[in-house]
Amino acid sequence: VELVESGGGLVQPGGSLRLSCAASGFTFSSYAMSWYRQAPGKERELVATITSAGGSTDYADSVKGRFTISRDNAKNTVYLQMNNLKPEDTTVYYCNVVLPTGWGRRIYWGQGTQVTVSS
Repeated sequence: VELVESGGGLVQPGGSLRLSCAASGFTFSSYAMSWYRQAPGKERELVATITSAGGSTDYADSVKGRFTISRDNAKNTVYLQMNNLKPEDTTVYYCNVVLPTGWGRRIYWGQGTQVTVSS
């Protein structure tokens, strides 16, 4: 299983970025996908989740109305469109999938992509 995030960078407050997460090594279209973020010294925070077919999404209160999660099952890719970015959105963003194993489940993470919101 491999998750590779991209699209992070430096943006001014009020700006936009689109993160991508390219997945491989599992049947992408069968599993929900999530984006998390983690600031230094803080716990990893769930940002957004999308179901396997993309029919349902959920967001952290802090990003509702500003961020949109989507997926393209033909491309094995999940996206996070981030609009009206704020300085407090600055942190590393991670792609996540939870897959079943013979004994339970295993959580997979990408390497993360840095988002910096600053003027």
